[in-house]
Amino acid sequence: MSYFPEPPHVHGTTSKIGILLINLGTPDAPTRQALRPYLKQFLSDPRVVEIPRLPWWLILNGIILNTRPGKSAQKYAQIWTPEGSPLFAHTRKQAKMLQGHLGERTRAPLVVEYAMRYGNPSIQSVITKLKQQGCERILALPLYPQYAASSTASALDAVFQTLVQSRNMPELRTVRHYHDHPGYINALANSVREHWQQHGRPDQLIMSFHGVPRYTLDKGDPYHCECHKTGRLLAEALGLLPDSFQVTFQSRFGRAEWIQPYTAPTLQMLGKKGVKRVDVICPGFAADCLETLEEIAMECKAEFLNAGGQEFHYIPCLNERDDWIRALCDITLNHLQGWLETPNPATALESRTRAVAMGAKD
Repeated sequence: MSYFPEPPHVHGTTSKIGILLINLGTPDAPTRQALRPYLKQFLSDPRVVEIPRLPWWLILNGIILNTRPGKSAQKYAQIWTPEGSPLFAHTRKQAKMLQGHLGERTRAPLVVEYAMRYGNPSIQSVITKLKQQGCERILALPLYPQYAASSTASALDAVFQTLVQSRNMPELRTVRHYHDHPGYINALANSVREHWQQHGRPDQLIMSFHGVPRYTLDKGDPYHCECHKTGRLLAEALGLLPDSFQVTFQSRFGRAEWIQPYTAPTLQMLGKKGVKRVDVICPGFAADCLETLEEIAMECKAEFLNAGGQEFHYIPCLNERDDWIRALCDITLNHLQGWLETPNPATALESRTRAVAMGAKD
């Protein structure tokens, strides 16, 4: 086996702790040329598509990669920003803000970086970057609240594979999930309350999570249960009655059955039944992306209105909310116990002021 080159060792360098935020990924541009390698990497992951490799290789390379890149590029073009894809821009800002929050709460030398499971910056390149900065300990924190083999485990696969090819391995810790973390639930509830204070309350609140194939549930993947627990905790925090909200699942791919109920058909049904207004939130996404801004806020909105609904509101992801970044800071510090020095007694006000100065919403 060949190993990745190691950065030069400098004696006397302070050992640091690296915080590696990992998100799903994004193409480099909203073009067919950029989408093809991105989709090939994504759909070649055996955690994502669990069917025999040879027939899937033929389907992927013979059909999907010749048809889907162009269609996906058109969708990405609708949400692309001057900063790049929304997922990339939000993840970069989250890393910067988390660095600021952590700096207020501990004297330990921490370095926060972000990487993408698919696309750039790659997990391997960012771990190399952390090692170059003197990080001998790394906390890998996938930004997926609910654990799934196709998301969290896949991200950690890439981390482990990088370490397998490392001559000088750092210490490693991982975050499995945070689907029921009080700070995360509180941030979700606050985002809904703020939206309702400005726009009023809907007839139905739809909590839409990314879907996974049904067979993953049957084989023991806890994702479905963790999504429902998040939904229940959010509903309790908002004081919702059982008939005023629903947990649904979006982003189906292929012909196999996925976990239900599906988001788009649910919205169509509600529109046909005479429900006038729905609000949709996507608690499983830490940052707005194609699946929230195009699939939900555009496609699903059209589905609901065309079915007879009158008003559709999409509640944005947590993105750079201050309460969310503080929760992310809590999650991080929780997993760094034993690696840190005594916390700095900075006040909550000082921490908040610094975070706002770095871009958080006050």
